[in-house]
Amino acid sequence: MTLTMTPTITAFERSPDGGKGLARDMRVRWALEEVGQPYNVRLVSFKQMKQPAHRALHPFGQIPTYESGDLALFESGAIVFQIAERHTGLLPDDANSRARAIAWMFAALNTMEPPIVDREIVTYLERDQVWYEQRLRVVEGRIRNRLLELSSHLGDADWLDGAFSVGDLMMVSVLLRLKESGMLDDYPNLSTYVARGEARPAFKRAFAAQLAVFTDRLK
Repeated sequence: MTLTMTPTITAFERSPDGGKGLARDMRVRWALEEVGQPYNVRLVSFKQMKQPAHRALHPFGQIPTYESGDLALFESGAIVFQIAERHTGLLPDDANSRARAIAWMFAALNTMEPPIVDREIVTYLERDQVWYEQRLRVVEGRIRNRLLELSSHLGDADWLDGAFSVGDLMMVSVLLRLKESGMLDDYPNLSTYVARGEARPAFKRAFAAQLAVFTDRLK
């Protein structure tokens, strides 16, 4: 089934990542581009995100949100899953393959992303604390354990489970948060895996769209 109406998503008016494509609206943009679904973007400021109108869409006052007809969603994983279910291209037809793709999507969000976000918090907010170095070592150790396990599973395959799926889209999106840390360099197959995701035409279109917002705000 394919939605015929044009959904609207929200994104940062001024993204704190400087247009690097790390904000979670990028995942939604990428999914929409992969399935060929046009979409509108409503930009919100940090102040607007905390106002009642936006909190009616996202109780925690964050981005992204997704509106299509009488459906309003928050949380990037839920939104991407909705897109994958309603359109062809991100979920396999085979029931077992489909279930595994969904499992990998959850793995990206629940297993891989938490320690990666912890590292960002430590780096940006705890650098001046006496425990900084020790805490960073612990968090990076957790990340390396997960990267090693993921690298072992991927091996020399192009994607996590056969053809590209929503699981790969979400996993690449999460791993991109490590790109500047250099941690992926120790796992060449994961670095190549991320680069393979970035090379997809749909990713390039989504990246260009979110970068254009940042660039326009600099003018």
